Amino acid sequence: MEEDGTPTVSLVSCMHFVRRGVAKAVPEKIELTEKELEKIIKQTATELRLTEAGDDQSDEEAENTEAARDPPADPNDEFDFENYDQEESSDPVGIGTIATLPNLGDLSENIQIRTEGPDSDEEDDIIKPNDNLLLVGHVETDASVLEVYIFNKEEGSFYVHHDIILPWFPLCIEWLSHDPSDPQPGNLCALGGMDPVIQVWDLDIENCLEPAFKLGRKPNKKKKTKRIGHKEAVLDLSWNRNFSHVLASGSADNTVLLWDLDQGSPHTKLDYFDDKVQSLCFHPLEAQTLLSGACDGRARVTDCRAPAARRAWSLPPEIERVVWDTHNPFCFAMSNNEGKVAYVDCRQDEPLWKIDAHQKEVTGLILSEKVPGLLITVGADEKFKTWDITSETPLQISERSVRVGQALCAAQCPDAPLSLAVGGDNKECFIELVDLTANEEVMNRFGARVQDSVNTEAMES
Repeated sequence: MEEDGTPTVSLVSCMHFVRRGVAKAVPEKIELTEKELEKIIKQTATELRLTEAGDDQSDEEAENTEAARDPPADPNDEFDFENYDQEESSDPVGIGTIATLPNLGDLSENIQIRTEGPDSDEEDDIIKPNDNLLLVGHVETDASVLEVYIFNKEEGSFYVHHDIILPWFPLCIEWLSHDPSDPQPGNLCALGGMDPVIQVWDLDIENCLEPAFKLGRKPNKKKKTKRIGHKEAVLDLSWNRNFSHVLASGSADNTVLLWDLDQGSPHTKLDYFDDKVQSLCFHPLEAQTLLSGACDGRARVTDCRAPAARRAWSLPPEIERVVWDTHNPFCFAMSNNEGKVAYVDCRQDEPLWKIDAHQKEVTGLILSEKVPGLLITVGADEKFKTWDITSETPLQISERSVRVGQALCAAQCPDAPLSLAVGGDNKECFIELVDLTANEEVMNRFGARVQDSVNTEAMES
């Protein structure tokens, strides 16, 4: 902290909006006494020391992770992507040996989980049906926190509902509903960061000191355990919404792992990257198709049924973000660290177009799922721009400066498509909400498309 109490660092490194209606109205609360809290902190510190003691040893990768599962019908299709839409829902029990549930030892009998309704002083604790959650990885000086914000477009409210202290610098966030220990959909959040082990937190529990489960394991010489998962930092995550027990992770160790959440173990490893894997995105319709962007300057589309079947497109020197276009399923956009954005049709060898969107790296790249043709870019040059990509050459519609300093991430609200959040490194304003409905140029260009999207959803419901 500086002398006036201002933090020396305060930035938002990653963020993710959660759609309405998935969170519990009144999250459960774990309440611990001071003695119980002290015991847990000591226990956690001991575990951290044991883990760190084994970090320096060289380890052999557990290439053939054991798991209690039937062999796939097609050995080249580990997850049976071919038949994902024909599977019946199952009731998975347990997460294997790698994903660890919170372990509070003999303290569990003393923990009270409060589930009754809030009193008059806790009205803000209620999560309403028209509230969105915004998950934010916030780093302040030497502390890292996952902050769960409430955003309500209609009421104009935006505040922190609860937060979770993290043991390391967060780099990526992904929401998922697949809870391996419960047949019912959950409200979970996977976090990747400077540590190679992925943490998955239950967002419906407040004051939780441990994640619901972890993916991966560091080597430990004393315990004679080998590493499972990544060797270095986890840079991005993508949950497969069509094949919900699959999560992809990209790492600074130049690999992508496909995790089976039911088994808590990686079953497919993609290791053909020449540099760090910075961005991942499963296809919105095809469960087996994964888009990845790496610091080797290439974006790749992989068929996970046969990982050798892949194609690549270049946008050197380093790919920052990749994202599918849900309105054109064969197409995706990619950005790089020099401010360029390209749009690719997977049926063609070269991008359809390239533009110089920003003067520095494009850290936020959004193709609107609700508004056809709306591309949003955010850059480290402190600029926020909107584009119309319905014509052969993209047309810039608006540009504005952001108040968050160098923008590091951006997210679009799934239920209010012209509402966005931007995170950056400005200590005095590290997060900013952007309301595009207040922008005349944007509304003149996209207003009718937004209304068409609303009408279509109303007819479908």
